[in-house]
Amino acid sequence: MTRYVALIITMVLMLGLLLVFFWSYIVITIKPGEVGVLFKRFGQGTVVDTLYQEGLTIIFPWNIMYKYDTRVQQHPYKMSTLTKEGLKVDMDISIRFYPELETVGVLHQRIGPDYLEKIVVPEVASNVREQVGHLGIEDLYTPDPTILQEIVNMTIDEMERNYITIQDVAILKITLPDTIENAIQKKMENKVLVQTYQYRLESERLEGERKLTEARGIQAFNDIVGKSITPEILKYQGIQATVALSTSNNSKIVVIGNNSKEMPIILSGDAEASKPK
Repeated sequence: MTRYVALIITMVLMLGLLLVFFWSYIVITIKPGEVGVLFKRFGQGTVVDTLYQEGLTIIFPWNIMYKYDTRVQQHPYKMSTLTKEGLKVDMDISIRFYPELETVGVLHQRIGPDYLEKIVVPEVASNVREQVGHLGIEDLYTPDPTILQEIVNMTIDEMERNYITIQDVAILKITLPDTIENAIQKKMENKVLVQTYQYRLESERLEGERKLTEARGIQAFNDIVGKSITPEILKYQGIQATVALSTSNNSKIVVIGNNSKEMPIILSGDAEASKPK
């Protein structure tokens, strides 16, 4: 009896040790945002029509559970490419992607967990190189966002056939050779300088036209006024001024001209008195 008890205890201990050893192979934890794809070693192989959701899952220790992150992921990547002129440019891009949930099993069977290195990065880099190869160096340097957006759109369309959704390909930085960048910068500075000169010339032209219009207006005014002033009007205005001054409190001397065409001469009495004798 004692021998049977010892045997049972030994078997229980062995089973416990085996359970502890194979625990991570039997009890699988699928974290939030993940799905599991089961590989049956002694069965149908990869189970493509069933995905294991978040939580604990118990499987046989000879089977393997592969876990896939189905959330949006971001991967930075540096690459070099050639423009239409054959000039080398360096680009920093960022790829946002996620595996399509419905086809994760097929993705695992046909490509595998390392689909980022096998499919995503090479395909994106290849398509970006192809699109940049159709553009000139000035097209890449332009601030027009539609040109770079076209590169992104073409890349996304190509990747939709590989069980992976490319949400966005962000072109973070484009680095040109120093000589090319300096030349383009100089060209743009000259363009801005020419535009500045053209603006100044246009301003001067408009200012000249304004002054010419003003001068013509003054000339027309003088012509009209000159034609309206007659000797009779001047004589009348002189008489009116003489009458107004004669009524003031200041002492003065009024000398009337010796003929009808001369204006009165008004001399201040105070001024005459202040002259030295």
